[in-house]
Amino acid sequence: MTLSTPRVRTGRITFFVALAVFAQESTWNLYDSQVPPLLREHLGSAALIGALMGMDNLLGIFVQPWMGNRSDGTRTAWGRRIPYLVVGMPVAALLFVAIPHAAASLPLLVLVMFGYALVANSFKPIAESLLPDFIAPERRSRANAAVKIASSITVIVAALISLFLVDDFPKLSFAIPAVLMAGSVAVLAWKVRDSRSPAYQAALEEDRAEPGEASPRVRMRDVLLDIVRDADRSRLLVIAAVFAFGSAWFASRSLITNYGMETLGLSRGDAGGLTLPSGLAFIVAAYPVALLAERFGRLRVILAGMAVFAAAMVLGTAVPTAAGVVAAMCVAAAGAAAFMVNTAVVLWNLAPSARVLGTYSGLYTVGWSGGGFAGPALVGGMVDVTGWRFMLLDVGVVTAVAVLLVARVAALRRHRTDSL
Repeated sequence: MTLSTPRVRTGRITFFVALAVFAQESTWNLYDSQVPPLLREHLGSAALIGALMGMDNLLGIFVQPWMGNRSDGTRTAWGRRIPYLVVGMPVAALLFVAIPHAAASLPLLVLVMFGYALVANSFKPIAESLLPDFIAPERRSRANAAVKIASSITVIVAALISLFLVDDFPKLSFAIPAVLMAGSVAVLAWKVRDSRSPAYQAALEEDRAEPGEASPRVRMRDVLLDIVRDADRSRLLVIAAVFAFGSAWFASRSLITNYGMETLGLSRGDAGGLTLPSGLAFIVAAYPVALLAERFGRLRVILAGMAVFAAAMVLGTAVPTAAGVVAAMCVAAAGAAAFMVNTAVVLWNLAPSARVLGTYSGLYTVGWSGGGFAGPALVGGMVDVTGWRFMLLDVGVVTAVAVLLVARVAALRRHRTDSL
């Protein structure tokens, strides 16, 4: 599949997709940081609070690929993505604003949380699919880097809202990201017609080439069977690698506070701040690793990035001090950027048709969210055996599995000429 777009359009659509993702992730980051205290007012069990907060990841595993597939089969004068965004993003913004107003009642709060998580998960892969719809395969890494940078900045935005507004204006704090989301969808509705995208036009051409088809939609079941039955196995291995590296990444982030307290003797607050500088390291590295991928090949850069991530885990284990761990986490974040920026692009470029790009965006999320769901528990079980002293090394072992999977994909694609 070869899609070409003018350079000016590439820049414009990258900005619009980054804007949409920025608005979405602003709500998600504030949700993750400020909804647990609302639940804490009603629940004394940390496990139950954690289970309710994990509800969005569980929903995402099922909802996102299904909605991506639905949008792939949509045909309107507005395109196949924008209609869902114009409906979904305002509804999600309203539900997000309602969260603090529902906090007085636990059943009502959980109901609004569920509604927000369901709607927000529904359009997340759809917004991200605009990028491969408009942008040619050879330029997708740098465009996705810009989107990842926008997503990373939302962590800072959520932290600033929490720092300056939450204590005095708790309801207003939830309204600000919601306004950003509503504003971004207004811009998208005004400026973007994805019916003009090269991928949409290619999908229409495929529809016309199969006049006997009752519907342009490729069934989710058929997409999955095609991936599983493919003798090449590249797509299945990429999704498995996303799951494995997602497990390592989320484990390294979610368990680091306990690691700092148990191994380094830090307070809860100091241990929680061990990963803050690494967020900046990720932002700095994101665009350079995209350029390197376009120059030397995405699979090579992904493998190098994961090797850097694993080496950083070894470094953190060898130098068990606060400064050593902060340095290790910064190096690890730079290595992780190579994976996060380029792996979705590899999966998009492996898609056999422009008609399934949204579905493939959802399948990437299945691997990533699945890793986020399973990784902390898996590494936590390893810590039960090895002790907290070797937690970072345990993360490195899980990373090695992802390295082997991507190395196998690289071996399978070595003699092929198609661009990933």
